[in-house]
Amino acid sequence: MLPLSELLKLKRWNTPTIYNGWEQITKKPRTSGFNLEETRDFMPEFGPMIGYAVTVTIKPSTPSSNSNAWAEYRKFIASIPGPKIIVMHDLDKPNVIGSFWGEVSANTHRTLGCVGVIVDGAIRDLDEMKNAGFKALARRLCVGHAYAAPLNWGEPVEVFGTTVKTGDLIHADKHGFLIIPEEDQAGILQASLFMDNNECETVISAALAFDRVEEQIQIAENMNESARAFNEAAVANSGKKGEWK
Repeated sequence: MLPLSELLKLKRWNTPTIYNGWEQITKKPRTSGFNLEETRDFMPEFGPMIGYAVTVTIKPSTPSSNSNAWAEYRKFIASIPGPKIIVMHDLDKPNVIGSFWGEVSANTHRTLGCVGVIVDGAIRDLDEMKNAGFKALARRLCVGHAYAAPLNWGEPVEVFGTTVKTGDLIHADKHGFLIIPEEDQAGILQASLFMDNNECETVISAALAFDRVEEQIQIAENMNESARAFNEAAVANSGKKGEWK
């Protein structure tokens, strides 16, 4: 696991920036490791989140037959070092019957060391979840919870077209999520910083080139000449100048 100090630094950058660094150091295909379906970030103002996945499945349309499920599930979460991101697959998908997530779940999971959730179902109590400081990427909002309860946990799940395992390091924001493989974690911060600096020092600065004064003066002169031609044509046509000066 990466030290918390590095996780906090990685959290300062958006997920596309982390992807740019990751693709430079990984041996995996650059077409893998991220969501293939659209996600919706319901707390974009929170910025990115980073943490280790805890995988869970639910089926809100059906009552659970395990009366100890909640107690066992909470104990499992508590036993895993954080920060943690719950990655949850809703077996009712593509239907949305109920939400596991709301004010109570957000606050209790926050207390258990979780920073957010990625769920291919729904959330509710949006304002209350925000008040809890608990980030959520989901498909949509819904009204009720139905029979939402943990069915299985710790097993691989497929969410938004991508398989996630408990323990995977995930970086996520309004763009989606990226799984950073264990073999790439040690170099991901330095690679991401390098690629961001590299862009700023080369292609972006070349594209903007605010210091090219002579070129800008010539462009301004061309615009002035175009404005004069525009007004001359307008006067010739109707006797009135146009709006460009």
